[in-house]
Amino acid sequence: IFLLIIKVGSKILITGGLGYIGGRVSQYLAKKSSYILRISTRNTSESIPNWLGNGELVNIDLSSEENLNAACSGVDSIIHLAAINEIDCFKNPELGITVNSLGTMKLLGAAIEAGVRRFIYISTAHVYGSPLTGVLSEENLVRPQHPYAISHKMAEDFVLAAHDTGQIDSVVLRLSNGFGCPERENINRWTLIVNDLCRQAVTRKKLVLNTSGMQMRDFITLEDISRAIEHVLLINKRDTFNGLFNLGGENTMKIMDMANIIKDRSSKVLNLELKIECKKIEKEESLSKLEYNINKIKSTGFRLKSNHIREIDNTLIFCQKMFNP
Repeated sequence: IFLLIIKVGSKILITGGLGYIGGRVSQYLAKKSSYILRISTRNTSESIPNWLGNGELVNIDLSSEENLNAACSGVDSIIHLAAINEIDCFKNPELGITVNSLGTMKLLGAAIEAGVRRFIYISTAHVYGSPLTGVLSEENLVRPQHPYAISHKMAEDFVLAAHDTGQIDSVVLRLSNGFGCPERENINRWTLIVNDLCRQAVTRKKLVLNTSGMQMRDFITLEDISRAIEHVLLINKRDTFNGLFNLGGENTMKIMDMANIIKDRSSKVLNLELKIECKKIEKEESLSKLEYNINKIKSTGFRLKSNHIREIDNTLIFCQKMFNP
């Protein structure tokens, strides 16, 4: 495996760089002296985080060609995380397509025009369909059903087409269920299963599942996501293969299993003794196995290293400070 040598001071544009995933990715990369970060946010009143150092905060309008050209100017690499989330996409599919799909197309065009070296797009495992079952590798047929997944699949097509035609060195990472402590308090992603359960532990003193808890999920820590993104940022172009990688945690478990881990950690970390409530298993409910295969990205030298328990503990402590000070 060959790694690219990135010159000190290489500028990286991270769109959505103060979001749930983006905040942790940005914070992780900001610790490295090799990079100067240009972080985009939709919030015009957002304050510059202390950890950003000599980086900068910019506002990006994904519909404005002039704005995007300015944002990409002088940039070596782009990590594109800015997107409408699954809840808002369901409420307004047209907005999801406009921002997630067409916005990616326009940013990609600006990146090509600016001579950006590498473009990394963070997609979702849900492009494979719903529910996620069986062994899922990059070779599987994709059949997205949710507007969120459809919008990401459309964006993927633009990114991979640019890769295949040689317009830019572009990569798609299909992410499974990322979890971990948010970088800041104003991150509103408490509908995600691990975050929701950690918040419930603090606010409700019990864990309530809206399902039987038997559904399978693949979980990956935000730290490993950050490490994987940097890894893909650095690998030689020939090791990006066809530009498409699954990114998961090789940590498939039932939602009930995750709830039990959070219950146990709540006892040890917060001294809370919790009960778990869930729905009964329906007769027609499918309890298929799931294996989210990441052998392809591992073949480039990437290895998972993060501690899942530490991420859960930190999220519980974060929730205690935020919701029950």
